[in-house]
Amino acid sequence: MTTRKSELAPLDPEEQSRAYAKYYRDPVPPDPAHLAMMDAPCDPSKAIYPEQMNQLLDPGDLEVEIGWCNLSNGAGFIANRNVYKDVTAEMIEWWFAWHPLEDLRYRLWYPPQHAGIALSRESLERILDPSIPISEKIRGVTHHVTEDCNCGMENIDITFLSPLAFGFDMTRWKEPYVSTFVGGFGWSCPAGEADPAIKAPSLMCHIFRQVPGGLQHRTRFWMGYRMSRGKPELSLPPGLAVPAMAVQGLARHNVREFANLGILLPEIYAEFGGRTIA
Repeated sequence: MTTRKSELAPLDPEEQSRAYAKYYRDPVPPDPAHLAMMDAPCDPSKAIYPEQMNQLLDPGDLEVEIGWCNLSNGAGFIANRNVYKDVTAEMIEWWFAWHPLEDLRYRLWYPPQHAGIALSRESLERILDPSIPISEKIRGVTHHVTEDCNCGMENIDITFLSPLAFGFDMTRWKEPYVSTFVGGFGWSCPAGEADPAIKAPSLMCHIFRQVPGGLQHRTRFWMGYRMSRGKPELSLPPGLAVPAMAVQGLARHNVREFANLGILLPEIYAEFGGRTIA
Protein backbone atom coordinates (compact mmCIF):
# COMPACT_ATOMS: atom_id res chain seq x y z
CA MET A 1 0.00 0.00 0.00
CA THR A 2 2.92 2.37 0.64
CA THR A 3 4.07 1.95 -2.94
CA ARG A 4 0.57 2.44 -4.30
CA LYS A 5 -0.01 5.58 -2.25
CA SER A 6 3.34 7.02 -3.24
CA GLU A 7 2.10 7.03 -6.84
CA LEU A 8 -0.70 9.47 -6.00
CA ALA A 9 0.52 12.99 -6.72
CA PRO A 10 -0.14 15.11 -3.62
CA LEU A 11 -2.87 17.73 -3.82
CA ASP A 12 -1.96 21.38 -3.60
CA PRO A 13 -3.63 23.54 -0.89
CA GLU A 14 -6.34 24.79 -3.25
CA GLU A 15 -7.22 21.23 -4.31
CA GLN A 16 -7.25 20.09 -0.70
CA SER A 17 -9.92 22.70 0.01
CA ARG A 18 -12.35 21.14 -2.47
CA ALA A 19 -15.29 19.37 -0.86
CA TYR A 20 -14.67 16.31 -3.04
CA ALA A 21 -10.92 16.08 -2.29
CA LYS A 22 -11.68 13.25 0.12
CA TYR A 23 -12.49 11.04 -2.88
CA TYR A 24 -8.91 11.34 -4.13
CA ARG A 25 -7.71 8.00 -2.85
CA ASP A 26 -6.29 4.68 -3.91
CA PRO A 27 -8.57 3.15 -6.55
CA VAL A 28 -10.55 0.01 -5.80
CA PRO A 29 -8.90 -2.86 -7.69
CA PRO A 30 -10.99 -4.77 -10.24
CA ASP A 31 -12.04 -8.38 -9.87
CA PRO A 32 -8.86 -10.36 -10.70
CA ALA A 33 -10.80 -12.79 -12.91
CA HIS A 34 -12.24 -9.89 -14.90
CA LEU A 35 -8.81 -8.31 -15.42
CA ALA A 36 -7.33 -11.70 -16.34
CA MET A 37 -9.71 -11.90 -19.30
CA MET A 38 -7.51 -9.19 -20.88
CA ASP A 39 -4.32 -11.28 -20.52
CA ALA A 40 -4.51 -12.77 -24.03
CA PRO A 41 -6.27 -11.68 -27.22
CA CYS A 42 -9.71 -13.01 -28.08
CA ASP A 43 -10.65 -14.65 -31.39
CA PRO A 44 -10.81 -11.84 -33.99
CA SER A 45 -13.50 -13.70 -35.94
CA LYS A 46 -15.87 -13.19 -32.99
CA ALA A 47 -15.27 -9.44 -32.69
CA ILE A 48 -17.41 -6.82 -34.39
CA TYR A 49 -16.34 -3.93 -36.61
CA PRO A 50 -17.64 -0.39 -36.13
CA GLU A 51 -19.87 -0.83 -39.17
CA GLN A 52 -21.66 -3.52 -37.13
CA MET A 53 -22.28 -1.27 -34.11
CA ASN A 54 -26.07 -1.73 -34.30
CA GLN A 55 -25.59 -5.29 -33.07
CA LEU A 56 -25.06 -3.65 -29.68
CA LEU A 57 -28.78 -2.82 -29.73
CA ASP A 58 -29.79 -6.46 -30.00
CA PRO A 59 -31.12 -8.18 -26.86
CA GLY A 60 -28.76 -10.50 -25.06
CA ASP A 61 -24.98 -10.64 -25.41
CA LEU A 62 -22.55 -10.78 -28.32
CA GLU A 63 -19.86 -13.43 -28.63
CA VAL A 64 -17.19 -11.16 -27.17
CA GLU A 65 -18.28 -8.94 -24.31
CA ILE A 66 -14.90 -8.83 -22.54
CA GLY A 67 -11.71 -9.07 -24.57
CA TRP A 68 -9.34 -7.46 -27.04
CA CYS A 69 -7.58 -8.29 -30.29
CA ASN A 70 -6.31 -6.95 -33.59
CA LEU A 71 -8.92 -7.21 -36.33
CA SER A 72 -7.99 -8.60 -39.74
CA ASN A 73 -7.48 -5.06 -41.05
CA GLY A 74 -5.00 -4.24 -38.28
CA ALA A 75 -7.37 -2.14 -36.15
CA GLY A 76 -7.47 -2.65 -32.41
CA PHE A 77 -10.71 -3.98 -30.91
CA ILE A 78 -11.68 -3.80 -27.23
CA ALA A 79 -14.82 -4.99 -25.49
CA ASN A 80 -15.63 -4.70 -21.80
CA ARG A 81 -18.71 -5.18 -19.66
CA ASN A 82 -19.62 -4.13 -16.13
CA VAL A 83 -22.81 -4.19 -14.10
CA TYR A 84 -23.27 -1.42 -11.54
CA LYS A 85 -25.93 -2.20 -8.98
CA ASP A 86 -26.16 1.31 -7.50
CA VAL A 87 -25.70 3.42 -10.66
CA THR A 88 -28.38 4.89 -12.93
CA ALA A 89 -28.26 6.30 -16.45
CA GLU A 90 -28.84 9.78 -15.03
CA MET A 91 -25.78 9.40 -12.83
CA ILE A 92 -23.64 8.47 -15.84
CA GLU A 93 -24.84 11.53 -17.75
CA TRP A 94 -24.15 13.76 -14.74
CA TRP A 95 -20.65 12.32 -14.27
CA PHE A 96 -19.51 13.00 -17.83
CA ALA A 97 -20.71 16.60 -17.58
CA TRP A 98 -19.35 17.17 -14.04
CA HIS A 99 -15.90 15.63 -14.08
CA PRO A 100 -14.30 17.60 -16.98
CA LEU A 101 -14.79 20.95 -15.24
CA GLU A 102 -11.62 20.59 -13.15
CA ASP A 103 -8.43 18.54 -13.12
CA LEU A 104 -9.07 17.10 -9.67
CA ARG A 105 -12.49 15.75 -10.64
CA TYR A 106 -10.92 13.79 -13.49
CA ARG A 107 -7.93 12.68 -11.43
CA LEU A 108 -10.02 11.19 -8.63
CA TRP A 109 -11.75 8.92 -11.18
CA TYR A 110 -8.65 6.76 -11.51
CA PRO A 111 -5.45 7.94 -9.87
CA PRO A 112 -2.62 7.69 -10.73
CA GLN A 113 -3.29 7.12 -14.45
CA HIS A 114 -5.66 10.08 -14.91
CA ALA A 115 -3.42 13.15 -14.84
CA GLY A 116 -5.41 16.11 -16.16
CA ILE A 117 -8.29 17.49 -18.23
CA ALA A 118 -9.20 20.75 -19.97
CA LEU A 119 -12.09 22.23 -21.97
CA SER A 120 -12.35 25.00 -24.52
CA ARG A 121 -14.40 28.06 -23.57
CA GLU A 122 -17.15 26.93 -25.96
CA SER A 123 -17.31 23.47 -24.41
CA LEU A 124 -17.38 24.92 -20.91
CA GLU A 125 -20.23 27.25 -21.82
CA ARG A 126 -22.24 24.38 -23.27
CA ILE A 127 -21.84 22.21 -20.17
CA LEU A 128 -22.81 25.10 -17.89
CA ASP A 129 -25.80 26.18 -20.03
CA PRO A 130 -28.89 25.43 -17.85
CA SER A 131 -31.12 25.20 -20.92
CA ILE A 132 -29.29 22.10 -22.25
CA PRO A 133 -30.52 18.81 -20.76
CA ILE A 134 -27.96 16.84 -18.78
CA SER A 135 -28.20 14.00 -21.32
CA GLU A 136 -27.01 16.31 -24.11
CA LYS A 137 -24.45 18.53 -22.42
CA ILE A 138 -21.33 16.73 -23.68
CA ARG A 139 -22.51 16.18 -27.25
CA GLY A 140 -20.15 18.12 -29.47
CA VAL A 141 -17.82 18.78 -26.53
CA THR A 142 -14.14 17.81 -26.64
CA HIS A 143 -12.33 16.66 -23.50
CA HIS A 144 -8.58 17.31 -23.66
CA VAL A 145 -7.18 14.70 -21.28
CA THR A 146 -3.79 13.47 -20.17
CA GLU A 147 -3.74 9.87 -19.03
CA ASP A 148 -1.66 6.72 -19.03
CA CYS A 149 -3.23 3.68 -20.68
CA ASN A 150 -0.29 1.47 -19.71
CA CYS A 151 1.97 2.76 -22.51
CA GLY A 152 3.07 6.05 -20.94
CA MET A 153 1.29 9.37 -20.53
CA GLU A 154 -0.64 10.55 -23.59
CA ASN A 155 -2.48 13.70 -24.55
CA ILE A 156 -5.87 12.69 -25.93
CA ASP A 157 -8.61 14.78 -27.49
CA ILE A 158 -11.99 13.03 -27.10
CA THR A 159 -14.93 14.53 -29.01
CA PHE A 160 -18.30 13.27 -27.82
CA LEU A 161 -21.12 12.65 -30.28
CA SER A 162 -24.81 11.91 -30.17
CA PRO A 163 -25.74 8.29 -30.95
CA LEU A 164 -27.14 9.48 -34.29
CA ALA A 165 -23.88 11.22 -35.24
CA PHE A 166 -21.96 8.11 -34.13
CA GLY A 167 -23.93 6.02 -36.61
CA PHE A 168 -26.57 4.15 -34.62
CA ASP A 169 -29.99 3.26 -36.04
CA MET A 170 -32.18 5.59 -34.00
CA THR A 171 -35.37 3.65 -34.81
CA ARG A 172 -33.98 1.03 -32.42
CA TRP A 173 -32.76 3.49 -29.80
CA LYS A 174 -35.08 2.77 -26.89
CA GLU A 175 -35.52 0.80 -23.71
CA PRO A 176 -34.78 -1.95 -22.85
CA TYR A 177 -32.00 -2.04 -25.47
CA VAL A 178 -30.31 1.17 -24.38
CA SER A 179 -30.72 3.69 -21.55
CA THR A 180 -27.95 6.15 -22.37
CA PHE A 181 -24.81 6.50 -24.47
CA VAL A 182 -21.39 8.09 -24.09
CA GLY A 183 -19.17 7.90 -27.13
CA GLY A 184 -17.30 9.61 -29.91
CA PHE A 185 -13.85 9.72 -31.43
CA GLY A 186 -10.40 10.55 -30.13
CA TRP A 187 -6.87 11.39 -31.21
CA SER A 188 -3.87 10.61 -29.03
CA CYS A 189 -0.17 11.34 -29.01
CA PRO A 190 2.51 10.80 -26.37
CA ALA A 191 2.66 13.59 -23.80
CA GLY A 192 5.54 15.86 -24.74
CA GLU A 193 5.54 14.63 -28.35
CA ALA A 194 7.63 16.98 -30.48
CA ASP A 195 5.40 16.61 -33.55
CA PRO A 196 1.76 16.96 -32.40
CA ALA A 197 0.57 16.22 -35.96
CA ILE A 198 1.40 12.53 -35.46
CA LYS A 199 -1.71 11.23 -33.70
CA ALA A 200 -3.47 7.89 -33.41
CA PRO A 201 -7.28 7.81 -33.89
CA SER A 202 -9.85 5.71 -32.08
CA LEU A 203 -13.62 5.33 -31.83
CA MET A 204 -15.09 4.97 -28.32
CA CYS A 205 -18.52 3.58 -27.53
CA HIS A 206 -20.13 3.17 -24.09
CA ILE A 207 -23.70 1.86 -24.07
CA PHE A 208 -25.65 1.59 -20.83
CA ARG A 209 -28.85 -0.42 -20.41
CA GLN A 210 -31.00 -1.65 -17.57
CA VAL A 211 -30.63 -5.33 -16.66
CA PRO A 212 -31.74 -7.36 -13.64
CA GLY A 213 -29.43 -6.32 -10.84
CA GLY A 214 -28.46 -2.89 -12.10
CA LEU A 215 -27.11 -0.87 -14.99
CA GLN A 216 -25.08 -2.77 -17.56
CA HIS A 217 -22.19 -0.92 -19.17
CA ARG A 218 -20.93 -2.25 -22.50
CA THR A 219 -17.74 -0.73 -23.93
CA ARG A 220 -16.29 -0.96 -27.43
CA PHE A 221 -13.15 0.69 -28.78
CA TRP A 222 -11.96 0.54 -32.38
CA MET A 223 -8.37 1.80 -32.47
CA GLY A 224 -7.16 2.94 -35.86
CA TYR A 225 -10.59 4.20 -36.93
CA ARG A 226 -11.79 7.79 -37.21
CA MET A 227 -15.10 9.43 -38.08
CA SER A 228 -15.27 10.72 -41.65
CA ARG A 229 -18.42 12.34 -43.05
CA GLY A 230 -20.45 10.73 -40.30
CA LYS A 231 -19.14 7.20 -40.85
CA PRO A 232 -16.34 5.09 -39.37
CA GLU A 233 -13.23 5.04 -41.56
CA LEU A 234 -10.10 2.92 -41.16
CA SER A 235 -7.07 5.21 -40.96
CA LEU A 236 -4.28 2.64 -40.97
CA PRO A 237 -1.97 2.36 -43.99
CA PRO A 238 -2.24 -1.04 -45.74
CA GLY A 239 -0.27 -3.74 -43.98
CA LEU A 240 0.08 -1.87 -40.69
CA ALA A 241 -1.60 -2.74 -37.40
CA VAL A 242 -2.16 -1.01 -34.09
CA PRO A 243 0.51 -2.39 -31.72
CA ALA A 244 -0.98 -5.20 -29.65
CA MET A 245 0.65 -3.72 -26.54
CA ALA A 246 -1.36 -0.52 -27.00
CA VAL A 247 -4.63 -2.41 -27.51
CA GLN A 248 -4.11 -4.57 -24.44
CA GLY A 249 -2.92 -1.55 -22.44
CA LEU A 250 -6.13 0.37 -23.11
CA ALA A 251 -8.22 -2.75 -22.43
CA ARG A 252 -6.65 -3.24 -19.02
CA HIS A 253 -6.91 0.47 -18.24
CA ASN A 254 -10.61 0.38 -19.10
CA VAL A 255 -11.23 -2.52 -16.73
CA ARG A 256 -9.48 -0.72 -13.89
CA GLU A 257 -10.93 2.77 -14.33
CA PHE A 258 -14.54 1.63 -14.61
CA ALA A 259 -14.24 -0.85 -11.76
CA ASN A 260 -13.26 2.12 -9.62
CA LEU A 261 -15.95 4.39 -11.06
CA GLY A 262 -18.61 1.82 -10.22
CA ILE A 263 -17.71 2.28 -6.54
CA LEU A 264 -16.95 6.01 -6.63
CA LEU A 265 -19.96 7.27 -8.58
CA PRO A 266 -22.76 6.31 -6.16
CA GLU A 267 -20.83 7.94 -3.30
CA ILE A 268 -19.98 11.19 -5.04
CA TYR A 269 -23.37 11.51 -6.73
CA ALA A 270 -25.13 11.12 -3.40
CA GLU A 271 -23.22 14.17 -2.16
CA PHE A 272 -23.00 16.37 -5.26
CA GLY A 273 -25.43 15.03 -7.86
CA GLY A 274 -28.69 16.81 -8.57
CA ARG A 275 -27.15 20.23 -8.04
CA THR A 276 -25.83 22.63 -10.65
CA ILE A 277 -22.99 21.05 -12.59
CA ALA A 278 -20.39 23.57 -11.40
